[in-house]
Amino acid sequence: MLTYEECLALCDLSDDEIDAIAEHEHMEPMIALALGKYMVEHNASDQIKQYILDDIEMARRQGNSEKMALLTKTLCHFVATHPDCCQSQAQTRVA
Repeated sequence: MLTYEECLALCDLSDDEIDAIAEHEHMEPMIALALGKYMVEHNASDQIKQYILDDIEMARRQGNSEKMALLTKTLCHFVATHPDCCQSQAQTRVA
């Protein structure tokens, strides 16, 4: 049986990115890890970016600046490591 850490090492996402997916989709981290891996492999990383943005907005509405800062850092890391999520949106706007 694989541990969460072993599965995370096989995934192209960080622990914080998985946590953002889990929170957004109201699921356990192991399930969110599988979903995130699937989304990255099937060109749906723009949806992960939107999940993180939604989580930031929820933290803002709740007045949780600490969580907003963590999620903003998570978003910056995600965009830096998955530039394809921004390119697909830019191409859509140009077309």
